[in-house]
Amino acid sequence: MEEYKKLKFTDFPEPVIGDPHDILVRVKAVSICGSDVHGFDGSTGRRRPPIVMGHEAAGEIAATGGSVKDFQVGDRITFDSTIYCGRCFYCRNGDVNLCENRMVLGVSCDEYRRHGAFAEYVLVPDHICYHLPEALSYEEAAMTEPVAVAAHAFRVAAPTLDENVAVVGSGLIGLALIQILRASISGKIIALDTDAARRQKSLEAGADIAVDPADPGLDEKIKAQTRGRGVDHAFEAVGATAPIQTAIAITRKGGSVILIGNVSPKVEIPLQSVVSRQIRLHGSCAIAGEYPIALDLMARGKIKVKSIISKTAPLSEGPIWFDKLYRREDDLLKVVLVP
Repeated sequence: MEEYKKLKFTDFPEPVIGDPHDILVRVKAVSICGSDVHGFDGSTGRRRPPIVMGHEAAGEIAATGGSVKDFQVGDRITFDSTIYCGRCFYCRNGDVNLCENRMVLGVSCDEYRRHGAFAEYVLVPDHICYHLPEALSYEEAAMTEPVAVAAHAFRVAAPTLDENVAVVGSGLIGLALIQILRASISGKIIALDTDAARRQKSLEAGADIAVDPADPGLDEKIKAQTRGRGVDHAFEAVGATAPIQTAIAITRKGGSVILIGNVSPKVEIPLQSVVSRQIRLHGSCAIAGEYPIALDLMARGKIKVKSIISKTAPLSEGPIWFDKLYRREDDLLKVVLVP
């Protein structure tokens, strides 16, 4: 990205191994994240040009640093989007997603610039890498990061077997989360999305019902599915005022709302409703060890990501597909680019 809303397919210096724990990955598949699209227009302020974006990827090891022990040239791998230090207070407590020295691939901000995976090669440290199960293609493996994000949100909420849940937003994260919930709980799963095609996708993913949040009968429909109370947990996978307010409104007294989406820097919440009904608001940030879980669920067919991939295209066509996603054309869910 040379400037906001301007992507160029061009020659770029190949990354050079500088740390003995570095791994040089020949990228085989990299998917476009919603955060990349919002970085494309500058709305998040987290992808300042010039920057090679991209953090949802899989590939083959092309070279390794001298201290890499568990991986070798030719291995099929994927990697976390977050580069964490492993030494700070949060890393030592297992909260690697909250690392004090955290960097995200394909992000450029005040603190750092880290080129990402929309390229032939990307450089990553060995401690964020994972071997791919034989059952997964590179294109499927490029979905591991968003599936792991959904798995982390599930662990933050920790729903019990019989609890009722709602997922607000049926994009990739929402659809992956619905599949995780379907494999894990017996309670009702209610999907909410303004788009009819995505509501249908959520039903195919395992939701019991799918509702338009603008439906004037929304409150009655939710209560009819939840013994008149509202859902125990609502997962918000958009990150804007309206869907967050919807998630809060449909949650029962004493229930929880898990905030996954991160589109808007600021939102408005109905404070009185949250306080007087003792609603718990939980932020769910990235991934903290869920990569093996995500890979296992995908390899065993518990999470089916092929249906979520709308298009696979050459990396050279990246500017075309970014533009389509930005303009919300062709009802695209996930586009995977292949260098």
